[in-house]
Amino acid sequence: MELTPPELSLDPIRLARLTSGAVAVRVDHAFLRVSGSGALQCLQGLLTNDLVKPGPDTLTWGALLTPKGMIESDLWCLRDGDDVVVVVPRAGVAPILATFKRSLPPRLARTEDLTGAWSSLLLIGTASGSSLRESALLEALPAPGHLTRHASGAIIARGPLGAPFDLFVAGPTGAIDAIDGTLGRLGGAKGTDEDAEAARILAGWPALGAEIDERTLPQEVRFDELGGVSYTKGCYLGQETVARIHFRGHPNRELRGLEWEDALPLAGRSIEGTGREVGTVRSTLIVGGRRLGLAPIRREVPIGEIVIAGGRPARVVALPFGVPRVA
Repeated sequence: MELTPPELSLDPIRLARLTSGAVAVRVDHAFLRVSGSGALQCLQGLLTNDLVKPGPDTLTWGALLTPKGMIESDLWCLRDGDDVVVVVPRAGVAPILATFKRSLPPRLARTEDLTGAWSSLLLIGTASGSSLRESALLEALPAPGHLTRHASGAIIARGPLGAPFDLFVAGPTGAIDAIDGTLGRLGGAKGTDEDAEAARILAGWPALGAEIDERTLPQEVRFDELGGVSYTKGCYLGQETVARIHFRGHPNRELRGLEWEDALPLAGRSIEGTGREVGTVRSTLIVGGRRLGLAPIRREVPIGEIVIAGGRPARVVALPFGVPRVA
């Protein structure tokens, strides 16, 4: 029997907080600090994202690939001087640690697992920056995709344009506890994993275990649009497959949005179009009495097409969704 995606819903108040307010969400990440004289160049030859061109004190998103170009895990990189803190979903840390152990020469790039000693906080909503300034935790916002350091040892990074959060705060767990507590005492909204997931879906951002699985290529899940892959920095693990698709072809599937006009239950994940299966529903969100979804769909299905998704009519739309209308 085909499984249906887990249901997630936002009421108008939660939607307003996530879009125009300031919601703080503790997220369970893994943290790997790579340091040493060759840390930057060694990671540059492993990951899809360019760590050198953006310069120091930057936040970038990318992935580690298999030699055949499939995504092992997506990740965020905090470039702290010449050191890099790699922030990884818990589900993706094992293959990344194994590759780092196998591929990074210890005399040039040492890996320190900070998981447990470090924590992270996502600040979601356009008022997040003013919330930090009013709390006296931050005098001025860094530019999108850049970071600054707090006196507590925490790193405060501003998300690049289109990211599913406004600010990312990471550092020693005690420092993150203190920052979280300060924001709470000043009336900041405490968010949940569901809030972070809803923000991710609205941003059209893929996640490991949802839109990304062991057979996913970067171009199938918006890595080009989201700045998660470089075609100019030179070789990296899996780069041959990625470059061949970019310069000589195209992916068979692309991550798209789906919009249903109601929130009635779905019957499975399958997406049917022109008499055949063209994709699968991966993540869904109910907001304003309607359901939104993310799905890898065959590229020949055009934006605006009506398909049968989970047994119900849905329109294929471009990502990101933006702010949904609320009845």
